[in-house]
Amino acid sequence: MSLTLKFGENMFGVGDKVKVYQRIKEANKERTQIFAGIVIKIKGDVDNKSFTVRRLGANQIGIERIFPAKSPTLTNVEVTKMGVKGVRKAKLYFIRNKSKKEIDLIYSRASKRQK
Repeated sequence: MSLTLKFGENMFGVGDKVKVYQRIKEANKERTQIFAGIVIKIKGDVDNKSFTVRRLGANQIGIERIFPAKSPTLTNVEVTKMGVKGVRKAKLYFIRNKSKKEIDLIYSRASKRQK
């Protein structure tokens, strides 16, 4: 079970807020699509790792995407906010049942405990 993953020079883990840059090819054109959210889980072994990112879309509908770490379409993974060390779970499945406000409350409580 792995809690962190290294993509290029960036290191991120479960609970971090990230932006995933993915190259998409449509007909003759290529564009970069950004998917921003919280890393829920990281699974797999050395060469076969993947990570799941979850975000809330329109009307508070949860959207999850699974990205293979060695995918040639991934161009960059940028960490926008590091996770709090007070959240001590390997898989953050409990976030699926929470609203955005409740998730922020969990992170703020953990950061207060840390100080």
